[in-house]
Amino acid sequence: MKVYISSDHGGFNLKNLIFKYLRNKGYDIIDLGPKELNPTDDFPIFTKPVAEEVSKDVNSKGIVICRNGVGVSIAANKIDGIRCALSFNQKHAASTRKDDDTNMLALPADYLSHEDALRIIDTWLTTPFSQEERFERRIEEIKKLEKES
Repeated sequence: MKVYISSDHGGFNLKNLIFKYLRNKGYDIIDLGPKELNPTDDFPIFTKPVAEEVSKDVNSKGIVICRNGVGVSIAANKIDGIRCALSFNQKHAASTRKDDDTNMLALPADYLSHEDALRIIDTWLTTPFSQEERFERRIEEIKKLEKES
């Protein structure tokens, strides 16, 4: 599976850890920045490329990281076709995949240990969408909202 990843300065160290972790697990992981720590960078600049790549490739996933996870989540969800969830634990991450077929995960670097972040990612990447009719119907309704806006 192809996984795109990015962060701002607040998630930079966690992003680098996740990149190495997923690469060692055999994922095709693509780091879309930043490549160097810049304490004044802005998350939308790095979130947008991940969301655009994921929206083009339905078989890929994206992970974005900032200090509280909210900003990157909001930015990612501005791109049509993106369903980005901010998750703090494994149970929640699994439910976002099963019920909402999320294709991007936002992580709050300041609120997770590295170990918890890796557990959340493992759960999120390995949990399939349930394909229940009610959840498929809701995703179609979301797609209609995107077309209307």
